[in-house]
Amino acid sequence: MADDTKEKELDETEIQLLEAMSIDDELPVYKAYAGIMLEKGTEKAKMLDIVEAIKTVFDPEIPINVYDLGLIYKINQDEDNADIHIDMSLTAPGCPVAGVLPQQVADAVALVKGVGKVEVEVVWEPAWTLERLSEEARMMLEMI
Repeated sequence: MADDTKEKELDETEIQLLEAMSIDDELPVYKAYAGIMLEKGTEKAKMLDIVEAIKTVFDPEIPINVYDLGLIYKINQDEDNADIHIDMSLTAPGCPVAGVLPQQVADAVALVKGVGKVEVEVVWEPAWTLERLSEEARMMLEMI
């Protein structure tokens, strides 16, 4: 009987630990905005130029740009007005630069010729993992 009680307590403890580790439904919301509306007929930026601009933004704790870190999940360019919407993540919800990095990405992309308004939204799913690193980022981490 003592073994059954111990096993039951262990199960309850495991459940409590799993609940404590689960992601809270109320994760912080971070959005950043930059840029201006383009005049009709303005040539839209190429996606390659947008990506190159994003690669100028580096995580301050890791000397690797946010694109190669795999923090950029999606880049959408509006067909009508060249506005850009970017979904990005952070390495962790408690990241100390959570409010800074999205704005840096928005500002960098807004400087690209042919980009209208820019919105960068931090998303938490799927969660970022090391598997999202580019080959270049993996090589840089090996050198550190």
